[in-house]
Amino acid sequence: MPRTRHSPLQPVERTVSLGDKVYELLREHLRSGRVKWGEPLREAGLAARLGVSRTPVREALARLASEGLAEVSGRSFTVPALTEEDIEDIYDLRMLLETEAVRQAALEPVGAPGIEEVRRALEEAHLAHARADAEAFIAANRSFRAAWLALVRNRRLVRMVELYADHVRALQFLTLGDAKRQKVVLRGMKDILAALERHDEAGVVAAMRGYLGISRSAMLQAADRMILARDAA
Repeated sequence: MPRTRHSPLQPVERTVSLGDKVYELLREHLRSGRVKWGEPLREAGLAARLGVSRTPVREALARLASEGLAEVSGRSFTVPALTEEDIEDIYDLRMLLETEAVRQAALEPVGAPGIEEVRRALEEAHLAHARADAEAFIAANRSFRAAWLALVRNRRLVRMVELYADHVRALQFLTLGDAKRQKVVLRGMKDILAALERHDEAGVVAAMRGYLGISRSAMLQAADRMILARDAA
């Protein structure tokens, strides 16, 4: 059984930029899978949980809405409810962006230190799968993505990859929480790492296409379950 997940909404430390910190915490909250599609994002409640005024919360929600991670609803905001068409569109973009990004990652010189981080994240994913720890597996999967993205020198491309991955992040627990699917995902991660180690541009692009194809199918199935649960509520 997966361990209980802890909410990222905690009082904000004032030593960092308040607006940026509120934005980052709300962004993590939206992609955590703890909020339902179509759920209102009430400024007053979020501000109270974060220990801040409503102004930085409103500004952060507006910023998230501009990125498609929240939705304007009248004078307030809600959690977007993705349709099958939305997911297909997102994965079309991810296929374009991530295949190019991983191709660039494969161009890093032989022995680049970042490759070791990719290996370490894959090993963490294997260990999490072995002990049936779904939350740790999801964390390792994210670390794997962050590690190979760190090899990409085009940081604007990296930001776009991260943005569109975030659009479906809330469904991760419904997909990567399944032990059988984890085995398939692990094979995809292994193929990506092997191609990166060979500096094989064509091979790593093919591996990423396969990996994203698996993800697309899983996300569509998870979205169907979310829609059925929402309609039944």
